[in-house]
Amino acid sequence: MSECSSQCCSCSGTVQLPTNWWPMVISGITAVAAETVYWLNGGFHWSVAILALVAIITSGLPTYKKGLIALRNFNLNMNALMAIAVTGAMLIGQWPEAAMVMFLFALAEIIEAKSLDRARNAISGLMDLAPETATVRQSDGSWKDIPASMVVLDALVRVKPGERIALDGTVVSGSSTVNQSPITGEGLPVDKGEKDPVFAGTINQSGSFVYQVTALADNTTLARIIHAVETAQGNRAPTQRFVDRFAQIYTPTVIVVALGMVLIPPLIFGADWLDWIYRALVLLVVACPCALVISTPVTIVSGLANAARKGILIKGGVYLEQGRKLTTLALDKTGTLTYGQPEQTDFINIGGDKQQIHGLAMSLASRSDHPVSQAIVRAGEKEPLPAQEIVDFTAIPGRGVSGRMADQLYYLGNHRLINELGLLTAALEKHLAKLEQQGKTVVLLTTETTVLGLFAVADTVRETSRQAVAELHRLGVNTIILTGDNPHTADAIARQVGIDEARGNQLPEDKLQTIAALLDQNKTVGMVGDGINDAPALARADIGFAMGAAGTDTAIETADVALMDDDLRKLPTFIRLSRATSAILAQNIIFALSIKVIFIALTFAGHATMWMAVFADMGASLLVVFNGLRLLRK
Repeated sequence: MSECSSQCCSCSGTVQLPTNWWPMVISGITAVAAETVYWLNGGFHWSVAILALVAIITSGLPTYKKGLIALRNFNLNMNALMAIAVTGAMLIGQWPEAAMVMFLFALAEIIEAKSLDRARNAISGLMDLAPETATVRQSDGSWKDIPASMVVLDALVRVKPGERIALDGTVVSGSSTVNQSPITGEGLPVDKGEKDPVFAGTINQSGSFVYQVTALADNTTLARIIHAVETAQGNRAPTQRFVDRFAQIYTPTVIVVALGMVLIPPLIFGADWLDWIYRALVLLVVACPCALVISTPVTIVSGLANAARKGILIKGGVYLEQGRKLTTLALDKTGTLTYGQPEQTDFINIGGDKQQIHGLAMSLASRSDHPVSQAIVRAGEKEPLPAQEIVDFTAIPGRGVSGRMADQLYYLGNHRLINELGLLTAALEKHLAKLEQQGKTVVLLTTETTVLGLFAVADTVRETSRQAVAELHRLGVNTIILTGDNPHTADAIARQVGIDEARGNQLPEDKLQTIAALLDQNKTVGMVGDGINDAPALARADIGFAMGAAGTDTAIETADVALMDDDLRKLPTFIRLSRATSAILAQNIIFALSIKVIFIALTFAGHATMWMAVFADMGASLLVVFNGLRLLRK
């Protein structure tokens, strides 16, 4: 009995909600009628047996069929136990109880299956997010609605205000705001213009635009999310595996104990055979681990669905459970804690007209594709600066660039270049050191003899990073930066964000070694990165988190947990959800086992009836299911 489906049919969904309720209605009426006739007649009457048989046949044939299959395969599951118990009850003349037990069991299965479907539907409902058709431009320039599954790559699709986007793509004309919460969990709409990505299943709001398709219908970000979550449901959590192993031992033990109850008291102590056969049948019903088995999958699926709604893609129940144990979280810097795009933070005019100097620096920087140069260009574009024609432009590897403007040679370079030009004074050195200790990269504009201006560039920190780190600390999680940047920059970012420890000059193999060293200290370690450059460390950590996974194939496929946007605040959300899931799993297991212990004791004492046994089992099953479904609302 290694699978949930072998224990409780509602766990696997093998019992579907009947489309025709009449068999259940007939079963319920005849079961009640059998009890009534038995009570009015003061005992057995041939009509009681007929009514009971009708009740058992109309509701219990599926149970008998699955029970016989299980017995043939030596698989003592819930259906086998119920088939034995009901048959035994009929053989010893307990017709009314046999009928009511079968009816209540069939009713419980339907309710449990419907409850579990609710959790599953929270995920499968993602499939309904993307519209079935898209408005596609035809070869003659007209627009036509065609099925999304037939749209080809690079096709142009038009989106009207209020429409859902059918396929992944890149905006080629027009602009709008798009609600991306179904994919990324972002609370606010995102502005979209030319060259911006859009995702299937998201909702266009005020404007209209045309986008070029970049992924077919079965390979969109939404489709990959659905596939990943479906796969995650099959990745059994530790608690599920424990329950399965427990059931493998528990159920055969119950059968042996029931046989002992039938044989030992009558043979050794001369007790009444029918009385102890009845108690053994009650034991088979009350001891069935259905509530225990169904509690884990419904809870795990509810947790996975809740996370998916929030833009957190968890690749299996094992990671959902393990998240509560995280003690240390290592984070990459660029693109994780920061925006990943350097911006000019300081401009100090040293020798000349401010606008002219900024314009000269911008003209030189515009000829370079270095991120620092591009930051200076972006800053210069915000104000009208005079552009200069450059001749003799030269890139100086590892140092900067030079070029001649208006017959004057200018340099735009780093600390090392200025030192080599012999222009580095003690006062300037002190100023540069101060900025570099703040984690900023400094370049200077000079002539061959004079320093004209100083520009500081830094990768700016996300405001959400500060909030996320503060929340992680409140949850008792230590944080560490692992970055390829120099130690000064790492320390500066750590101070800004509030991170406990910073390590700079970390190559991919260094990050891997750092994670391994933390694991050797018996810490539960998570690694947060972009899912590609940090792949070795992500794979080595207990849980690898990929940032900004929306639209990124590699991140979704390789990470244990993918955050579908760039908001680190989802990390504490994940940990809180993991803790809530673990708490509910523990509650369900303790409750289910406690109910079993109490009613097994009552059975041995002769105070439990089949009615009580079924109500106890059905009640416990429904309570643990509803308790697990609470995660959908957290």
